[in-house]
Amino acid sequence: MSLPVFQTFPLTNAAGAEIQGLDLSFPLSDDTTKRLRRIWLRHGVLFFRNQNLDPGQLLKVAKAFGETMPYPLLKGLEGFPEVTVVSKMEQEEMNFGGIWHSDTAYLETPPMASLLYALEVPEHGGDTLFANQALAYESLSEAMKDLLCGLTAINIAGKPAVMNTRSERIEESGSGLRAEQFSANHPAVRTHPETGTKAIYVNRAHTQGFLELSEKEGKALLDFIFEHQVRAEFCCRFKWTPGTLAFWDNRWMQHYPVNDYHGHRRIMHRVTLRGDKPFLDQ
Repeated sequence: MSLPVFQTFPLTNAAGAEIQGLDLSFPLSDDTTKRLRRIWLRHGVLFFRNQNLDPGQLLKVAKAFGETMPYPLLKGLEGFPEVTVVSKMEQEEMNFGGIWHSDTAYLETPPMASLLYALEVPEHGGDTLFANQALAYESLSEAMKDLLCGLTAINIAGKPAVMNTRSERIEESGSGLRAEQFSANHPAVRTHPETGTKAIYVNRAHTQGFLELSEKEGKALLDFIFEHQVRAEFCCRFKWTPGTLAFWDNRWMQHYPVNDYHGHRRIMHRVTLRGDKPFLDQ
């Protein structure tokens, strides 16, 4: 049996690749899934344009790569609780998750990955940036690597900067759980369980300090890390078109949806894949 023929086009040396020639509305074979996973582990985020996926088909694609899980703060679609609507409407000013972050790092077992499928996008704007946290770690001095590897990051769901980006969606379709219920401590540098690489695992949206440092010391270090980890040479930028699916590895990639399309709508469906507890292999 011949394998599907598809091509891989890297976006940058740092992150991202576009896959062409694959129709995800058809079931993925085990061999194709394994090939895609190898490419995904190399590039961090994959993009598939010109797809036509209803919520059930989107879930089937997701389940080929892992176990799906609900987003804790929002209700999912009726009949598809693991599919979350991520939207910004014409009259709204804030976009959902409009800050650099790793998805739900405030959970004890943060997600392995996320899939985001574009239903409606503005003609201009609404791009998403992705940043490679393994490169961000490797570019640090040895002294800074040693410091970070000895620290435990405190992550919470209720930092004001990110709560402001969620307020309208939570008011509209909140799960009933409160952000204050969620917090988790994770190593500031984590080892990828599949590749063995180390990556910075703090983020602007959820990390508020370090267990081992005072608040003042932690803030100074975080200010440096937040700026360093999203340097342009670690990033790729993706322009969406309707019917595009993005699939990123939450264990070593951060993302930032740009909020530059006021007066226009952007509607996506998101599915999250269950992960495991972050660890650092010294």
